[in-house]
Amino acid sequence: MKKKWQLWIGGKWREAKSYEPLYNPHSNEEIAQIGQAEPADAIEAIVEANAAFQKYRSYPAHARAEILFKAAAIMEERSEELARIISLEAAKTIRNAREEMNRTVQTYRFAAEASKNNYGEQIPMDAAVGGVNRFGFTVRTPIGVVTAITPFNFPFNLVAHKVGPAIAAGNSIVLKPAEQTPLSSLVLADIFKEAGLPDGVLNIIPGKGDVLSEALTTHPHVKK
Repeated sequence: MKKKWQLWIGGKWREAKSYEPLYNPHSNEEIAQIGQAEPADAIEAIVEANAAFQKYRSYPAHARAEILFKAAAIMEERSEELARIISLEAAKTIRNAREEMNRTVQTYRFAAEASKNNYGEQIPMDAAVGGVNRFGFTVRTPIGVVTAITPFNFPFNLVAHKVGPAIAAGNSIVLKPAEQTPLSSLVLADIFKEAGLPDGVLNIIPGKGDVLSEALTTHPHVKK
């Protein structure tokens, strides 16, 4: 595992202006240097995500499902390595970390299945007078850029609960992981790249919540 982690924006690693050490909570050993995003980086990530969304929104359901299934397969293959990342940065027992990875793989597979079943419904209107032989219908469409600000206690699986559904529905994401557990999110960059996710659909910007939250929640491109 590399010792210095940059920001993942637009499908590329970007140098941060500053880095902070990440420590193992149990041993206080330094694990890595983590790039710290600034508001300008958050805005850049949102703009990149919005540009990627314009193409990704038209990806067919089978293509979105294939990406998620492939990502889940990669995580399953690397599960021991990824569990050790959880154990290292969150100070979980390796047994609990392995359990979390098993659940994470399932979560992405659930999302893959959901991407093929994300449709509206037809509603008969004949419950009302004048509604005979009429019907209404709903259509579900992607909404745009989703920002995800995630907690530390299940750093892989709770991220999966944000990232998986967003990808399944055809949206793009800007992910700000918990300050205590950024590695579990940063490793997703290469995993989803390998799985075939288009550049810019997933952006990962570690940093402090009080620095980034305003841009991540108020920018006009952010829809959820």
